[in-house]
Amino acid sequence: MWVASVAMMLCSWLSYVDRQILAVLSPLILRDTGLTAQSYGEVVSAFSIAYMIANPLWGSILDYVGLRIGMLAAVTIWTVASTAHSWMAGFLGFAAARALLGLGEGATFPGGLRASMDSLPPDRHSRGLAISYSGGSLGAILAPLVVVPIAERFGWRAAFLFSGALGVAWLLMWTGVARPPYLSPPERKAQRLAWPNPFERRFWALVTSYALGAIAIGPILYLSPLYLNRVLHFSESDLSKVLWIPPFGWELGYFFWGWAADRFAGNQARPVGMFVLLAVCSIPIAAVPWSSSPVLVLLLFFWSMFITGGFQMVALRTGARAYPREKTALVGGTASGAWSAVAAVALPILGHWFDQHRFVEIFWLVGLMPLVGVSLWLWLSAGTQTKRASNAPHPVP
Repeated sequence: MWVASVAMMLCSWLSYVDRQILAVLSPLILRDTGLTAQSYGEVVSAFSIAYMIANPLWGSILDYVGLRIGMLAAVTIWTVASTAHSWMAGFLGFAAARALLGLGEGATFPGGLRASMDSLPPDRHSRGLAISYSGGSLGAILAPLVVVPIAERFGWRAAFLFSGALGVAWLLMWTGVARPPYLSPPERKAQRLAWPNPFERRFWALVTSYALGAIAIGPILYLSPLYLNRVLHFSESDLSKVLWIPPFGWELGYFFWGWAADRFAGNQARPVGMFVLLAVCSIPIAAVPWSSSPVLVLLLFFWSMFITGGFQMVALRTGARAYPREKTALVGGTASGAWSAVAAVALPILGHWFDQHRFVEIFWLVGLMPLVGVSLWLWLSAGTQTKRASNAPHPVP
């Protein structure tokens, strides 16, 4: 019953190892290539723009052609892209490789949502989703522990070659797993390629609750290494020992809030209480600039990522209930694509503020955006009803 979710967990793990290499080694890469923090933010933005477009596109493709073929194509693309980083030396090369990586990785979370919703009964959807998505946070946890030693011994380019080898290994595993009895054809399959409809309230309800609620992922994963290095004077070796802490909070958040969503919001089309609680709990990250304690700063990063995992679980479950089952992957793609659009706009701005040492503005923005997202969701979802084609329980495989 859980095999499909576990396979997609390994896929999301791979995707975050690949994307986190640049973030984890950013102090070393920026020093070696001469890129500024603003240029680095723009490179990340190239990924985010491609990822934004690719998520709903892959969501539609996966609903139409199925997970087996679709995920083989997607992971092949991003494996080539990740390996290509090892040959780059300047802004344009990194931006191009990063955009191709985002194009391939756009299939990760639509595939995870589709696998969980198709292979599990309704009372386990959120937990299956937590498993599928948890590989991302697990990849962010393990990336510093793995890639920093490789970079210190063989250079940062070798870390990207290592990620390419991991991609090949996953592709070989997927060819054996993505078939019955582990992964069966879906009960409902899209008859054509579709695209999110921005004229629907349910579209904007999903976008605001997920993209603004989970905004902390980008700044914490991509800017926290620079903050710890430049403001709190952590060395690259020090970073390898602590950068697992924020994504560990993210990992715990997936499972805690996945369980909570199944337990307390399983039959709710509008889990208002959970969204409001998550929004209030997002605010403490704004205290980071007022602390000179590395322990407290890391705890605040940990807490913010823990809450972010909750926003993802609750927003995806709520959004999936509002759409027909044959559009499940499209829901995941729409949510992830919306988050990427916000990241594409925000990260270059935050990178520019970082160069100017405007840390108060950075962390207040991160702390208050979830509250804005929940406020908009409350308005957009008011008076709506679930429109899922069928809520009948799936047979347990």
